Amino acid sequence: MPLNLPDRLPAIELLKEENIFVIDSSRATQQDIRPLRIVILNLMPLKITTETDLIRLLSNTPLQLEISFMKISSHTSKNTPVEHMQAFYTGFDEMCDQKFDGMIITGAPVEKMEFEEVTYWKEIQGIFDWARTHVTSTLYICWAAQAGLYHHYGIPKYSLDSKVFGVFEHTMNDPFQSIFRGFDEVFYVPHSRHTEVRREDIKKVSQLTLLSESQEAGVYMVMARNGREFFVTGHSEYAPLTLDTEYRRDLGKGLPIDVPKNYYKNDDPDQGPVVRWRSHANLLFTNWLNYFVYQETPYNIEEIQ
Repeated sequence: MPLNLPDRLPAIELLKEENIFVIDSSRATQQDIRPLRIVILNLMPLKITTETDLIRLLSNTPLQLEISFMKISSHTSKNTPVEHMQAFYTGFDEMCDQKFDGMIITGAPVEKMEFEEVTYWKEIQGIFDWARTHVTSTLYICWAAQAGLYHHYGIPKYSLDSKVFGVFEHTMNDPFQSIFRGFDEVFYVPHSRHTEVRREDIKKVSQLTLLSESQEAGVYMVMARNGREFFVTGHSEYAPLTLDTEYRRDLGKGLPIDVPKNYYKNDDPDQGPVVRWRSHANLLFTNWLNYFVYQETPYNIEEIQ
């Protein structure tokens, strides 16, 4: 089944070039199907890039999805055209009476700040609380994962001496969890962050299940409320060249940055990346949609609580 996306969303044409089946809302209204309603709170600066990355992965499912984009009202994006935000994004205050089958909350470029110092912290706390009663399952990514663990469970984050930057091996603590269906014993995930949450803090909280870790990158995936919340510290959604773009951007700014680990062929930026995380990224999003959204959400979406 295709994804039902807002008319004229730039990701539609970009993904059609990759032979990914998407339709706009005008055509979707002709299909007599109750689509799953997925809302994406996109906190990343380059919103069109993040939209495309997430939609690419959400498209790998036989379910029809209706995608909406949420924005916080207390922050104005500086890196995305105003016209794009006005056309495709809706403020939380206008969406707070709606219910959704699934929600994705992205990372944000504020990880070096204390949570309470983030200008939109109070608003995002309200969104985190709202999601618990208005969304069947919420997927928190990178900074959002750290913020959600801190807000809901008091898990602190810690600054790192050097950035976790590259593509790392991961293992499963519970390979029979539905979220891991089809996964290999070892799988790869990109990371790009200056902070971390620690396993010893997570293990102290009985409501949290530590699902996956990496020897080099640390905690990767935590589950709560029987899958109504997933906290994922890495970037499975990254496109092949995202780490390369970040690396060259920081080099150009004169910032201290190491070559991303386990990423370039022979660790040589001139030889390009070796993509080894794409299949498991697709499985992650497909399994989340199938087992924790589709199979758990009520047919009458208003019954979510």
